[in-house]
Amino acid sequence: MRRSTTSLAALAGAVLLLAGCGSKSGSGTHPGSAGQVSPPAPSASASAPGGCPATVELKAADTGRTVCVAKGGEVRLTLDGTKSRPWKPVMASGTALKGINAGFVVQPGNATAAYQAVATGTEKLTSSRPLCAKPAKPGGVSCMGIQEWTVTVTVK
Repeated sequence: MRRSTTSLAALAGAVLLLAGCGSKSGSGTHPGSAGQVSPPAPSASASAPGGCPATVELKAADTGRTVCVAKGGEVRLTLDGTKSRPWKPVMASGTALKGINAGFVVQPGNATAAYQAVATGTEKLTSSRPLCAKPAKPGGVSCMGIQEWTVTVTVK
Protein backbone atom coordinates (compact mmCIF):
# COMPACT_ATOMS: atom_id res chain seq x y z
CA MET A 1 0.00 0.00 0.00
CA ARG A 2 2.84 2.37 0.78
CA ARG A 3 4.28 1.99 -2.72
CA SER A 4 1.02 3.05 -4.44
CA THR A 5 0.60 5.99 -2.04
CA THR A 6 4.12 7.18 -2.88
CA SER A 7 3.48 6.75 -6.61
CA LEU A 8 0.18 8.59 -6.33
CA ALA A 9 1.82 11.46 -4.45
CA ALA A 10 4.58 11.68 -7.07
CA LEU A 11 2.02 11.71 -9.87
CA ALA A 12 -0.02 14.42 -8.16
CA GLY A 13 3.13 16.50 -7.69
CA ALA A 14 4.07 16.12 -11.36
CA VAL A 15 0.58 17.19 -12.46
CA LEU A 16 0.73 20.30 -10.26
CA LEU A 17 4.20 21.12 -11.55
CA LEU A 18 3.10 20.81 -15.18
CA ALA A 19 -0.07 22.83 -14.54
CA GLY A 20 2.07 25.74 -13.40
CA CYS A 21 4.41 25.63 -16.41
CA GLY A 22 2.12 27.63 -18.68
CA SER A 23 1.07 30.27 -16.19
CA LYS A 24 2.51 33.74 -15.86
CA SER A 25 2.59 35.40 -12.49
CA GLY A 26 0.16 38.29 -12.34
CA SER A 27 -0.96 38.09 -15.96
CA GLY A 28 -4.60 38.11 -16.96
CA THR A 29 -5.84 39.91 -13.85
CA HIS A 30 -7.13 43.42 -13.65
CA PRO A 31 -7.11 45.80 -10.70
CA GLY A 32 -10.24 45.27 -8.64
CA SER A 33 -10.98 41.89 -10.23
CA ALA A 34 -10.54 40.04 -6.92
CA GLY A 35 -8.15 37.53 -8.49
CA GLN A 36 -10.39 36.64 -11.42
CA VAL A 37 -8.52 35.69 -14.57
CA SER A 38 -9.75 36.94 -17.92
CA PRO A 39 -10.13 34.33 -20.70
CA PRO A 40 -7.14 34.08 -23.00
CA ALA A 41 -7.34 35.56 -26.46
CA PRO A 42 -5.95 33.69 -29.42
CA SER A 43 -2.20 34.19 -29.31
CA ALA A 44 -0.89 36.33 -32.10
CA SER A 45 2.41 37.79 -33.21
CA ALA A 46 3.01 41.48 -33.74
CA SER A 47 0.67 43.21 -36.14
CA ALA A 48 1.64 43.47 -39.77
CA PRO A 49 0.71 46.42 -41.99
CA GLY A 50 -3.09 46.55 -42.13
CA GLY A 51 -3.52 45.92 -38.40
CA CYS A 52 -3.74 42.11 -38.46
CA PRO A 53 -1.11 39.87 -36.88
CA ALA A 54 1.17 37.80 -39.10
CA THR A 55 0.61 34.64 -37.01
CA VAL A 56 -2.48 33.46 -35.14
CA GLU A 57 -2.58 30.35 -32.94
CA LEU A 58 -5.98 28.86 -32.07
CA LYS A 59 -7.17 26.36 -29.45
CA ALA A 60 -10.50 24.70 -28.66
CA ALA A 61 -11.43 27.61 -26.36
CA ASP A 62 -11.41 29.98 -29.36
CA THR A 63 -14.61 28.49 -30.82
CA GLY A 64 -17.07 31.08 -32.05
CA ARG A 65 -14.45 33.79 -32.49
CA THR A 66 -13.55 35.81 -35.55
CA VAL A 67 -9.82 36.45 -35.94
CA CYS A 68 -7.80 38.49 -38.39
CA VAL A 69 -4.50 37.50 -40.00
CA ALA A 70 -2.31 39.45 -42.42
CA LYS A 71 -2.08 38.24 -46.01
CA GLY A 72 1.07 36.09 -46.21
CA GLY A 73 0.76 35.19 -42.52
CA GLU A 74 -0.11 31.88 -40.85
CA VAL A 75 -2.94 30.41 -38.83
CA ARG A 76 -2.03 27.40 -36.68
CA LEU A 77 -4.36 25.44 -34.45
CA THR A 78 -4.38 22.55 -32.05
CA LEU A 79 -7.58 21.02 -30.70
CA ASP A 80 -6.79 18.83 -27.71
CA GLY A 81 -8.93 15.70 -27.78
CA THR A 82 -8.80 12.20 -26.34
CA LYS A 83 -8.74 8.72 -27.80
CA SER A 84 -12.37 8.24 -26.71
CA ARG A 85 -13.46 11.74 -27.82
CA PRO A 86 -11.34 12.56 -30.90
CA TRP A 87 -11.63 15.74 -32.96
CA LYS A 88 -12.42 15.27 -36.63
CA PRO A 89 -9.90 16.76 -39.08
CA VAL A 90 -10.28 20.53 -39.44
CA MET A 91 -12.17 21.61 -42.54
CA ALA A 92 -11.66 24.97 -44.27
CA SER A 93 -14.27 26.57 -46.50
CA GLY A 94 -13.07 29.34 -48.78
CA THR A 95 -10.04 30.36 -50.78
CA ALA A 96 -8.31 32.81 -48.41
CA LEU A 97 -6.24 30.10 -46.67
CA LYS A 98 -4.02 27.36 -48.09
CA GLY A 99 -3.15 24.29 -46.00
CA ILE A 100 0.50 23.89 -45.04
CA ASN A 101 2.38 21.30 -42.95
CA ALA A 102 1.13 21.44 -39.35
CA GLY A 103 3.81 19.13 -37.96
CA PHE A 104 3.19 16.02 -35.88
CA VAL A 105 0.08 15.04 -33.95
CA VAL A 106 1.47 13.76 -30.66
CA GLN A 107 -1.70 12.72 -28.84
CA PRO A 108 -4.39 10.44 -30.34
CA GLY A 109 -7.62 12.39 -30.64
CA ASN A 110 -6.01 15.77 -31.25
CA ALA A 111 -6.56 17.74 -34.45
CA THR A 112 -3.86 20.07 -35.73
CA ALA A 113 -3.84 22.23 -38.80
CA ALA A 114 -1.83 25.08 -40.29
CA TYR A 115 -2.72 27.49 -43.06
CA GLN A 116 -1.01 30.27 -44.96
CA ALA A 117 -3.12 33.36 -45.66
CA VAL A 118 -2.86 33.54 -49.46
CA ALA A 119 -5.71 35.90 -50.43
CA THR A 120 -7.82 38.59 -48.82
CA GLY A 121 -11.22 37.37 -47.74
CA THR A 122 -12.98 35.31 -45.10
CA GLU A 123 -12.71 31.62 -44.38
CA LYS A 124 -14.43 29.40 -41.86
CA LEU A 125 -12.54 26.64 -40.03
CA THR A 126 -14.62 23.85 -38.46
CA SER A 127 -14.27 20.58 -36.58
CA SER A 128 -16.35 18.48 -34.19
CA ARG A 129 -16.10 15.66 -31.70
CA PRO A 130 -18.45 13.53 -29.59
CA LEU A 131 -19.64 15.09 -26.34
CA CYS A 132 -19.11 11.81 -24.53
CA ALA A 133 -17.19 8.60 -25.06
CA LYS A 134 -18.71 5.51 -26.65
CA PRO A 135 -20.09 3.03 -24.11
CA ALA A 136 -17.57 0.44 -22.92
CA LYS A 137 -20.05 -2.41 -23.37
CA PRO A 138 -22.46 -3.05 -26.24
CA GLY A 139 -25.93 -1.84 -25.30
CA GLY A 140 -24.51 0.68 -22.79
CA VAL A 141 -25.88 4.19 -22.43
CA SER A 142 -24.46 6.68 -24.91
CA CYS A 143 -25.13 10.30 -25.71
CA MET A 144 -25.46 11.39 -29.31
CA GLY A 145 -24.23 14.96 -28.69
CA ILE A 146 -21.58 16.64 -30.81
CA GLN A 147 -19.23 19.43 -29.72
CA GLU A 148 -18.80 21.85 -32.61
CA TRP A 149 -15.73 24.06 -33.14
CA THR A 150 -15.88 27.00 -35.55
CA VAL A 151 -13.60 29.99 -36.09
CA THR A 152 -13.95 32.60 -38.81
CA VAL A 153 -10.65 33.90 -40.19
CA THR A 154 -10.49 37.23 -42.00
CA VAL A 155 -7.40 37.77 -44.16
CA LYS A 156 -6.43 41.42 -44.79
